[in-house]
Amino acid sequence: MPVQQLESMTQPCSPQSIYVLGVRVDRLSQQQALDRIEQIITQRRAGGDAEPCQQVVTINTEFVMAAQRNPAFRRAINEAALVLPDGIGVVWATHYLGQPAPERVTGTDTLEALAKRSAASGYRLYLLGAAPGVAGAAGSYLREVAPGLEIAGTYAGSPAPDQEDAIIERIKTARADVLCVAYGAPAQDLWIRRNLSRLPVAVAMGVGGAYDFLSGRQRRAPRIMRRTGLEWLYRLYRQPWRWRRMTAIPQFLVLLGLRGRKQNHD
Repeated sequence: MPVQQLESMTQPCSPQSIYVLGVRVDRLSQQQALDRIEQIITQRRAGGDAEPCQQVVTINTEFVMAAQRNPAFRRAINEAALVLPDGIGVVWATHYLGQPAPERVTGTDTLEALAKRSAASGYRLYLLGAAPGVAGAAGSYLREVAPGLEIAGTYAGSPAPDQEDAIIERIKTARADVLCVAYGAPAQDLWIRRNLSRLPVAVAMGVGGAYDFLSGRQRRAPRIMRRTGLEWLYRLYRQPWRWRRMTAIPQFLVLLGLRGRKQNHD
């Protein structure tokens, strides 16, 4: 039996989840995802930090295809507390498999919405990753759109294992509730998983290129393109070098057509 099929049967799958080529997707709206994140934060605060850190992953078709080749990455996704459908291809796949996700839940939009909730509730965010200075610029933007938001700290750092102890000490000193990590996939998600048991926060979420967009370093697609699922085309236009990464899309569609329905009904 293929590894992907075996994992889809052995990993816990709630009524709100579906497996796309062996990779879990939670069929939640952004509002529902934010409610769950806030619940996790509240539980940890009430428990005096006794509750372990919970991982949040936002996935697209590139993640799904990378997970076919990388079992550690697949486990990190499938065992996370939340797995959100960031890419329109993943949302389409859930519709094709008959268990549709209600909407696309992007890391960038979720981070901005989480910042507003955090400002209202007094949660503290730590922004880790991206190029030097980018996380700080993203934090400044988030404070503008979410007045009163506490940014506990920002740091570029590195996903290299030999820097983990120093980074975790920084986060511990900052007393953050939420850690956002922008090292790109799969590095950011594997970094979180490796350190999950000792991260001194309630939630750790991989956010990919969110800081670049929030800081203005990269321009996002017009809203109409985002709503119609064409943001990938705009990014390809702005960054032609991404064409190699885009080859994951036809591969994903072929595999989904060949194995998708069978895998989710076996």
